[in-house]
Amino acid sequence: MVDVTVRGAGIFGLSIAWTCARRGAKVQVVDPFGPGAGSSGGLVGALAPHVPENWNAKKAFQFDSLIMADPFWAQVEATGGVSAGYGRLGRLQPIMDERSLQLAHQRHATAQELWQGLAEWQVLSTSEAGQWCPPSPTGYVIHDTLTARMHPRRACAALVAALSVMGVEVVGEAPDKGHVLHATGVTGLQELSQSFGKTVGNGVKGQAALLRFDAGAVPQLFADTIHIVPHADGTLAIGSTSERDYDDPTSTDDALEDVIDRATRAVPVLHGAEVIERWAGVRPRSKSRAPMLGAHPLHDGQFIANGGFKIGFGMAPKVAEVMADLMLDGRDEIPSDFRPEASL
Repeated sequence: MVDVTVRGAGIFGLSIAWTCARRGAKVQVVDPFGPGAGSSGGLVGALAPHVPENWNAKKAFQFDSLIMADPFWAQVEATGGVSAGYGRLGRLQPIMDERSLQLAHQRHATAQELWQGLAEWQVLSTSEAGQWCPPSPTGYVIHDTLTARMHPRRACAALVAALSVMGVEVVGEAPDKGHVLHATGVTGLQELSQSFGKTVGNGVKGQAALLRFDAGAVPQLFADTIHIVPHADGTLAIGSTSERDYDDPTSTDDALEDVIDRATRAVPVLHGAEVIERWAGVRPRSKSRAPMLGAHPLHDGQFIANGGFKIGFGMAPKVAEVMADLMLDGRDEIPSDFRPEASL
């Protein structure tokens, strides 16, 4: 007896399977390529919020999900015994000019209201921020306490381990049974675009690097538009590019070398750190830029969770909750901007 079939073992598929299983559903996860085979098997893992202003449903949804992440990942790790590398350690961002400094102070005030006292957006001097602080031309940085780190591959492995304890395995193929959810990433977006004869979504290539550098339990950095994320295992991730046009989805090139060079210029202490891996993959981006959640536009009576471009790991706990609500209880609390119609 299977209540839910999840097609796709990336972060959305695994998280939804986990939440459904925790609610007592019998679940099967199907992916011919195995867990984390696509963009969910990347390196960076920057779970960062939108800026606290011009509040909308997407920003509120992401905020809820980032707040949910602590108990979500703690339960995953406690069940399966595998660390996801999660840690809500915040983020530091250099403030580049006086106008940006003014905006940062304004956002401090709006964050107090919009983030409900659950996290802070602060303006600190570089001396207040400590030794790990990147150089800043104004002498000030933004420090938010909502941003968290995550090692994507380890997070997928942690979910697979927790699901296994719950009796759920990832298999290469199986017939559809029960409620069927498609969380198939770029392949799923291509299917939609071909069927509707227009671009419903697309893949955006990203390149990232992993350095052997143990920064410890410190905030991640966002400098020169690059995410610099110290992981719990003594490595540090740098990324990433965003490429709409590409020939080889999994090759790295000079664009990544430029990212590494810019990161080491922004954070001089990284000079000389060994690059132990270069990675490239394609991330699914819906036309609306928001996750695509709800009834599947092509498969009657089935469901979709796709388009987690750049924010998939941060959105995963809340995505899993609303999709489990919809499939198991018939309760639809998906924001209108997230529905497939927004991209059709």
